[in-house]
Amino acid sequence: MQKNNINNLVYGRIPVLEALRSDIEIEKIFVLFGTHGQNISEIHKLAKQKRIKVVQLDRKKFNEVCDIEKSQGVVAVITPIKFREVSDIFKIAEEKKEKNFILILDEIQDPQNLGALIRTADCAGVHGIIIPKHNAASVTSTVIKASAGAAENFPIAKVGNISQTIEELKQKGIWIVGTDSDADKLYNEINYDFSVALVIGSEGKGIRRLVKEKCDFLVKIPLFGRVDSLNASVAAGIVLYEIKNQRMKI
Repeated sequence: MQKNNINNLVYGRIPVLEALRSDIEIEKIFVLFGTHGQNISEIHKLAKQKRIKVVQLDRKKFNEVCDIEKSQGVVAVITPIKFREVSDIFKIAEEKKEKNFILILDEIQDPQNLGALIRTADCAGVHGIIIPKHNAASVTSTVIKASAGAAENFPIAKVGNISQTIEELKQKGIWIVGTDSDADKLYNEINYDFSVALVIGSEGKGIRRLVKEKCDFLVKIPLFGRVDSLNASVAAGIVLYEIKNQRMKI
């Protein structure tokens, strides 16, 4: 088992409980096999409510994670980055004197895909990414590795409701473009000379219906082979670079 960075660990029953009750992002919780008590039961209960994985380890494997005595048989692995506010993403565009360029990820499930999407967005000059708090992959050490380290410093905002956030973006003059295989327009038939937020849907399911209905434009990427869809990060890369390419020509 790979040893976690000590800065990403919360030790002890009460500290882990407090972390669960706070807004701290927790990847998972390790519990020493056979550890019981009221606090441990409460940890299991809160973790289940917040959909945080609890892994029971034997003494040898637990010691590879951290010191048993210091931990009281329980340790939480916290998310290694600090999330930003959506307003921070606006400020980045203002500072660069550029039209807003945002990527919205609608319930991306796979950590490898999320990491690749962050890396692609960073390379394409996107100002920031918006992801949902629930029903989606969070930024873990796996995601950071898949992003080639980009996730550690790239602006990522977590929101409770993607549809509501889209409405707020539209009120600020940002146009919403979603990718959909049934769209009438091709991705390169749109003139992107405006503040834009591109929406990429989850693997397999695509953009959810309510989110899709809030998009100002729906675009598709033509496919010429037997496979009927592209990987989410590949699809995002194609459209993001089309937007960037158009802006560089203006």
